[in-house]
Amino acid sequence: MNDDNKYCDRQYVSIVQDILENEEFTKTKEIVHHGLDRMGHSLRVSYYSYKLSKLFGLDYESAARAGLLHDFFFENNSKSNVKQRAETLVNHPKYALKNATEHFNLNDKEKDIIVSHMFPVAPKPPKYVEGWVVNVVDDVVAIAEVSYKARTKLSYAFNFLLILMFTYLR
Repeated sequence: MNDDNKYCDRQYVSIVQDILENEEFTKTKEIVHHGLDRMGHSLRVSYYSYKLSKLFGLDYESAARAGLLHDFFFENNSKSNVKQRAETLVNHPKYALKNATEHFNLNDKEKDIIVSHMFPVAPKPPKYVEGWVVNVVDDVVAIAEVSYKARTKLSYAFNFLLILMFTYLR
């Protein structure tokens, strides 16, 4: 998925620069998430939450920062069993908040956005409109990423079948 557009927005970059340069945060680039990488996912959630919050006159800085940190955890359960995946799904907002508060100064709104971004899967609803924005954007981005990955796999399979077909029909 092409993410070049977010780097053209200097205001966005200035808001999240410290996070993007953090050594621990950059490790999320190595973790598979929705078939892609967790850092890319977090960037997409952050950037689109920033843009929507700005459009609606909300606190776009908190939305951008919390959106980037909402999945700041290191468990890679891409090869885990169903029970482990379910536990991570429900508990990862707490792990992300713990990591985020260890590495960054967060305001109360940012903390709430991170810990509530999985509502209703996780039991805590967002207190702030920005939390609802990040929650919805996260869902939409996740669906798009999974669809993109599935489409790519189907494309490879289709291309492979075409090659086989043309090879044997000569």
